[in-house]
Amino acid sequence: MVSDVHGNAKDLAMAGDGADALICLGDLVLFLDYADHSRGIFPDLFGVENAHLIVELRTARRFDEARELGRRLWAGLGADRESVIESAVRRQYAEMFAAFPTPTYATYGNVDIPALWPEYARPGTTVLDGERVEIGGLVFGFVGGGLRTPMRTPYEISDEDFAAKIEALGEVDVLCSHIPPEVPELTYDTVARRFERGSHALLDAIRRTRPRYALFGHVHQPFAPRMRVGATECVNVGHFASTGRPWSLQW
Repeated sequence: MVSDVHGNAKDLAMAGDGADALICLGDLVLFLDYADHSRGIFPDLFGVENAHLIVELRTARRFDEARELGRRLWAGLGADRESVIESAVRRQYAEMFAAFPTPTYATYGNVDIPALWPEYARPGTTVLDGERVEIGGLVFGFVGGGLRTPMRTPYEISDEDFAAKIEALGEVDVLCSHIPPEVPELTYDTVARRFERGSHALLDAIRRTRPRYALFGHVHQPFAPRMRVGATECVNVGHFASTGRPWSLQW
């Protein structure tokens, strides 16, 4: 299990070693590395100093100022924003999907662009969102993307649409999502010093259907990487971009 790969293709290529399957819970794209401001699409286009500044603004939750800075930088670049970003994302996706072993089961993160995935998912990689699959006798359900935030990342959807995908899964043994259930200990990032968005619908489904595991990522430095909610073991499978270590599920 991996999540929040954010450009770490080197370790991703070895993440499935010794396992029967690899499961990826999204966020393959690296737009801006909050730990190393020299990495990602943003500093490649606008330089490290501007990356420092936009991280500072976002960390202080000064989102309007961060968006205004972004508008000025893009205007100065003199290029179509969408086409430039898509070209950069395509380069990253080509590298990330080539690193996936067979079999891989994957869903989208909030910074991913789902429309591009069919072009890069090779035979042996199964993409699921609001869908379920049997792996080794257990039923896994997958819910990709994130909920809407002031960050306005590419794959944020409404609470209602997210809940509908969860409802479509029914009862599963392992509930896999990019974002965590809405539990304070699971959604608080101790380094960013803020709560990320979790899902009430996920929490309700966990309480109602009692899967063995609820697995997710999204929160890079969680206050609690693991805790039980009723009968369900809830696990943040890790910020793979920084650790390079997968989390193993055995049964």
